Amino acid sequence: MKKINVIQHLSFEDLGIFTETLENNHYEIHYFQAGVDDLTSAFKSKQPLFILGGPIGVYETEAYPFLIDEIKLLKQRLAENNATFGICLGAQLIAQALGGKVYAGHHKEIGWGKLQLSDLGLASSLRFLDGKNVLHWHGDTFDLPTQGAHLASSDYYKNQAFCIGRHILAVQFHPEVNTQEIEKWLIGHTCELNKAEINLHKLREESSLYGAELKQAGQLMLKDWLNNLTPL
Repeated sequence: MKKINVIQHLSFEDLGIFTETLENNHYEIHYFQAGVDDLTSAFKSKQPLFILGGPIGVYETEAYPFLIDEIKLLKQRLAENNATFGICLGAQLIAQALGGKVYAGHHKEIGWGKLQLSDLGLASSLRFLDGKNVLHWHGDTFDLPTQGAHLASSDYYKNQAFCIGRHILAVQFHPEVNTQEIEKWLIGHTCELNKAEINLHKLREESSLYGAELKQAGQLMLKDWLNNLTPL
């Protein structure tokens, strides 16, 4: 079987609806827990790598020193152009590793909304998300790395997605979320949600409303990205 490696920063933020697509395409999924497991083999593997989200900031290296090693390994991986897909914190880590600045944003963007795709975005795997509501869940943002091609914006942030060629894709939103398990997110992020005064009933209702459409579009996006990777 083909392999997929996954760096996980939070136990309930997993591959979500991507899991079904990967398994149907005969990928064997291997999870690594950031801050707990040795991530070296995952980053140095030529197999595709997913870097998932989490509530910490890329710049919080004093509080979370494992981020230093993670960014160092990621720099090496990106220099070799090995297939890498970053989501939320994962996208910010890719931006940081490529020399882009990551910092606290002006607005806590938590909730559902549509993307504004660039011309390059409409020609990329993100085209399947055009006109669809996606889940945003972040407070930080990043400057576009000089090597990056801008793919998408939101109402609040210019840089929501970028790529480098076909192998490296970074998205700040959550195309992978399984809305049937959204209660895990609502429970796990309760402090953040309360502090940001997010309406839980609205978030829950919109997750139910938009989840099925996002699942179909997200899985098509992922399949297209995988199909465009150079065979090992």
